[in-house]
Amino acid sequence: MSRRTTVGLVAVVVLALVAWLGWRLLTPDDPLARALRMAPAETSRAAWTDWEGVRRELGAEVDADSSAVEVDELLAEAFDRDLSPMSALGTSAGVMQEELGFSPATLTWELLAQGPGGAVEMMGVADDVDLDAIAERLVALGWSEPEDEGGVWVGGPDVLASVGPGLTPELQHVALLADQRVVLASDQAPYLEQVLAVVDGDDDGAEDLAELAGTLEQPLAAAVYDGAYACETLAMSQADDAAQAEADQLVEAAGGVHPLTGFAMALLPDGDLRAVLQVEDADDAPADADARARLAAGPAPGQGGDFTERFSVERAGAEGREVVIDLRPVEGAYVLSDLTSGPVLFATC
Repeated sequence: MSRRTTVGLVAVVVLALVAWLGWRLLTPDDPLARALRMAPAETSRAAWTDWEGVRRELGAEVDADSSAVEVDELLAEAFDRDLSPMSALGTSAGVMQEELGFSPATLTWELLAQGPGGAVEMMGVADDVDLDAIAERLVALGWSEPEDEGGVWVGGPDVLASVGPGLTPELQHVALLADQRVVLASDQAPYLEQVLAVVDGDDDGAEDLAELAGTLEQPLAAAVYDGAYACETLAMSQADDAAQAEADQLVEAAGGVHPLTGFAMALLPDGDLRAVLQVEDADDAPADADARARLAAGPAPGQGGDFTERFSVERAGAEGREVVIDLRPVEGAYVLSDLTSGPVLFATC
């Protein structure tokens, strides 16, 4: 190859890299990344549902005036289509709609962020949801109003039980963020105070998880894990001895893999899924992409059968430290539900 040709190729690569970096810098955070930046830095796992996108996908015509029955029907249909496996509101939706004045019928998105210190349920609300009206309902139902606007409304298990059956414990204590159009909730009032410190800029958010989620392209539903939680939850160590032995042989035959520092799995609007597996060193990512793609196209020890019975591998490659694998699910397969808990061979550490 001539020097002129080599220089030309380098120039093309540099221009492509500059364009990509410019896009990442100029494109605003998607809602998932923004939500993760409101979660405490200690967050180890997060579960996301884009309720606006789910309603659009289903053609659902529910709104603030819909009945509890209609909202529960929305949840049932979303569950049947594997659109809502990440939601914490499955048993709560109808009662929320009737008693609290908001629910998956009017939420734009939902994020459940969990860490060693606690959990927070974050809910984006549509523009036509009246947060003042929600505040009035909270007072009437027994929550104690905070002294400062945007503070924690203290409820508790007795208040929650009096509202209606099936409500998730995460709704015990609430904060209403009018400027962000967000409702926060937690089963621990002190933990909710910690989240408010992040929102106010006094503490750090889950920046690493937010960066990882940026590769998911605005998913309908997603799980995002840090490395420690991914390696614990998805590990082949959860399988029996025979499955572990088979997995060891398959990993060795694929060329080996490196430990994960992050993991995300998402259902995209076109119905495909994307797995993002982050490794420590970008130099290791291309080999991991080859090995993990090979593992994703073969036997599924610990789950039974082959992965090809659930999905096909459409694309696999490396982007910096991230291994990105795009999957096309077989019709009727609950792939997102299956692949966000272990053992998952191609996500092993």
